[in-house]
Amino acid sequence: MSKAERIGEIVAHHASREGPLLPILRDVQAQFGCIDEEAEAAVARALNLTRAEVHGVASFYHDFTDAPDPRPEVQLCRAEACQARGVEAIADAARQAAGDRVRLKTVYCLGLCSAGPAARVGDRVHARLDEAALVRLIETA
Repeated sequence: MSKAERIGEIVAHHASREGPLLPILRDVQAQFGCIDEEAEAAVARALNLTRAEVHGVASFYHDFTDAPDPRPEVQLCRAEACQARGVEAIADAARQAAGDRVRLKTVYCLGLCSAGPAARVGDRVHARLDEAALVRLIETA
């Protein structure tokens, strides 16, 4: 199945939704690891939008990328609640542990404000992290 055909299936899956662009882009990102020019054009054609409209949305949200990155991603919450619970004190150790092997991404709120510092790997959120726990999490990502 070609990329355009798979994108067509993703679009068809969301066709009955009101405002399907974001769910479509999320699924395209998950399927292909990025939303490149080819994907933007295919989504635009399928939704009868301009490529500029699709690109505007895809480039606005930081979760969407225009090139795949095969490295595992660890999202570290740096919102005010996690800052109050000490995330800044462990952030340098996280960067050192990640090096070039792991993509360490700053996010603002994982929804565990009372149990921070928090980080997410894939769909799993980890709370009450200290430096050692965060380094272990990054090393095993």
